[in-house]
Amino acid sequence: MEQLALRLKGLGDPTRLRVIRLLDHGELCVCDLMTALDMPQSTVSRHMSFLRNAGWVNSRRKGKWIYYSLAEPSDEIQSLVMQVLRQNLPDQPQARRDYSRLMDHLATKTAAECG
Repeated sequence: MEQLALRLKGLGDPTRLRVIRLLDHGELCVCDLMTALDMPQSTVSRHMSFLRNAGWVNSRRKGKWIYYSLAEPSDEIQSLVMQVLRQNLPDQPQARRDYSRLMDHLATKTAAECG
């Protein structure tokens, strides 16, 4: 029950739900998330730490940047919740705006920006 409560608490913030939607695109650098969310690095990193500790995301370091991806569900409940999120988050207006900003950013991003 403790782990389930922590997982669900991880989703209890609109910004973290926005991140889940963005990471459904695939692995992203914290700089990508900063641009898409229009938030400073410290705020994004705090939310990413919470999501990592709750078991929703994985991280890896490359140079000075950290890259994040969605974690594979570790149980049936997490898998079902992720399925519901994937079906419903793209329809949220804020999620659509974030995703549009992400696509614009990735279209113009140079390799030197992250890594």
